[in-house]
Order: sequence, then C-alpha cells, then structure tokens
Amino acid sequence: MIQAALNGARSAADGTAVPLSPAGLAASAAAAAAAGAHEVQVRPKTPCGRDSLSPRVLGPLLAELRSGTSLPVGVDAYTGGDRVAEWTVLPERAAVDWALPDAEELARLLLGRGVAVEAVVRSGTGAAARFLGSPLRGRVLRIVAEVAEPDPARAPGAARDLLAALGSRGGRPVLVHGSGRAAWPVLRTAARLGLDVRTGLADTLELPSGARAASNAELVAAAVTVVHAERPAPGR
Repeated sequence: MIQAALNGARSAADGTAVPLSPAGLAASAAAAAAAGAHEVQVRPKTPCGRDSLSPRVLGPLLAELRSGTSLPVGVDAYTGGDRVAEWTVLPERAAVDWALPDAEELARLLLGRGVAVEAVVRSGTGAAARFLGSPLRGRVLRIVAEVAEPDPARAPGAARDLLAALGSRGGRPVLVHGSGRAAWPVLRTAARLGLDVRTGLADTLELPSGARAASNAELVAAAVTVVHAERPAPGR
C-alpha cells in the first residue's frame, strides 16, 4: 500500500508544487490516485496557510477531496481534541502522534466518533514503548513508523531499530516513512521488508534521482517503481 502525503507541514515557501488550498489538494489527490496511490493524507490549512482542525476548514476540504477521488482520506490530527469534538464532517482516519501527552485521549475521542486512528510512532521519542503499553494498541488501524534520522546513510538502520522496538507491533499493520534526503532510503527498506510505504511532498521535495519533484503524482509514480523493484519475491 502506498499512501500519498500531500502537504504536511509545508507552506507556500516550499514552492508552488505543494498543494495548500482545497481545490489544489483535490487535484493533487486525483493525480496521485492515477499514479498509483491507495490513500491520501492531508493537513488542513486556513486560506492564509496555517494548520487548522477547525470544522469550518476541514468540512469544505473533505467535500472538495471527495468530489475528485474515491481514495480514503486521512488527516493529521496531532493535537486539538476540542476541535475534533466539533467536527461535523469526518475523515476516514486521523494520524495521532503517540509522543504527545494527550495522544491516548485524542485517539479515544476519534475512535468514539467512528474515525480510524493511525498511531504515529516516531523514532527517538519513546513513543514505541508508550504505544505498546496503551490499552488502545489493538484498536488502531495501523502504526505509522516515522523515522526521524535525517542522514540517508543511517536512516535504514534507524528504520530497522524502530521496527525492532515495536516488536510484535501490537498485532497491527505498519506503514514506514522517512523525510528529506532520508525518505527514499527508508522507503526502499520498507519495501524490502514487505511493509506499507508513504511518499509525497509532505515528506520530500525530491525524486530518487535528487531532481526536484514537480508534483505528488510524480513522487507516487517513483514510489511505485521503487516498490516493484525492491519488494520481496513470492515465497521469500
């Protein structure tokens, strides 16, 4: 499974390729789907580009996305339980950073509202132990293993260390991703292990060649090629 993370913490300063508006995100999602993405992940933004979980921001964004693609839509919901309680239109899933103090409370609120939860477990934070000790570990949709190591040479080892810390992973599926120059080495490592992967302008602005990516769709197409090249052969 390839998830396309369309914008993340990016802003207009990261270039015109990064979609920020509802219409831009919807067009990018449709193009990513055509390139081979199975899901999209977005971070809702106000018209001035600030992150927001306001229902007045999320509702129109989800409506626009769903008018252009049938892919499941997830949102970054790392904080803001009060906002989540106000949502009138719900995404299919939401990503919760398990390193934050209110992660379990936020995840419980989302689950109670019928929103699937991705538990984000970032390397170097102790979140793996917190997640494995959580009573919610068996209820999340998947674990998102986020490799924070920026060095592309060390990132594959950091990915394996994080997966080892997760052990049996609470019986949940795992998606692995890195960022910046480490994004592609981490993606290759995840593909070799037969795990789900993520790419998109939220994670990297560059293609495997080092050239600047023109779009999320271009990154997804590159990820499809890498996954096909690296995934284990049947029976291995």
